[in-house]
Amino acid sequence: MSAVEHVSYAVSDGIATVTLNRPEARNGYTVTMADELAAAFDEADRDRSVRVAVLTGAGKDFCVGADLSAGGLDLSADNAETWHEPAGRCSMRIFAMNKPVIAAIRGAAVGAGSTIILPADFRLAATDARFGFVFSRRGLYPEGASTWFLPRLVGLGRAMDWMVSGRVFDAPEALAAGMVHALHEPDEVLDKAYELARELIRTTAPVSVAVIRQMLYRAAQTDSPFPVQRLDSRLIAGSAANPDTVEGIMSFLQRRDPQWTGKVPDDLPDHLPWRTDQG
Repeated sequence: MSAVEHVSYAVSDGIATVTLNRPEARNGYTVTMADELAAAFDEADRDRSVRVAVLTGAGKDFCVGADLSAGGLDLSADNAETWHEPAGRCSMRIFAMNKPVIAAIRGAAVGAGSTIILPADFRLAATDARFGFVFSRRGLYPEGASTWFLPRLVGLGRAMDWMVSGRVFDAPEALAAGMVHALHEPDEVLDKAYELARELIRTTAPVSVAVIRQMLYRAAQTDSPFPVQRLDSRLIAGSAANPDTVEGIMSFLQRRDPQWTGKVPDDLPDHLPWRTDQG
């Protein structure tokens, strides 16, 4: 799906680049963009050659929020019980990913531009980035399950501040709160995202990463550590027959880069409790 209407998609050297591609509209978010983003992450997850996905925006802004002139605010749900709002179509697909996602953000990242990046594993921001959960100032409600993701990143107090006030805040504030992991110059942030992606590809086992990123989200929601430790035990018990475990240990002992053979999604353990979870 390299050529679509509002999103571009490309794969090179194990990295899938998903780009919001409406620079003339400052990447204003539309329903078309939402569906194309979900399709792009579907493709990246299915493609066995892809190890990491990078999410970015064309031009000087990541996303200025819903493009009201181009159908960005779609409220025409026929059935509110089954309808999914546009930002959530992207954020929930990122949440379900088996592969790490790195968001590279510059300029404005407001509304949907702030909510869709929250489930990414890494958020790298340019020094000129600006964020805002501005829904209270539009008479709207937060989207993309952001009221679930944001407090887990920055704490309830800071999430309450940002969401209730709806104020726009700068990159240093986002960094200090833990919403973003690092700041870079605007012309460097995408290169830094690729640098991180290459490091993940070189050093981490894809099947291990797929399991770990889901466990971090899901295990924290259990009422006790006992079911988590039972899953730990079952996973580790199977490690003796896991070629990636053998390779990880041997490459460490031999002081060389590992050569992983496990593939995602093919080699994910069958007994993962979320494999049948459809949300």
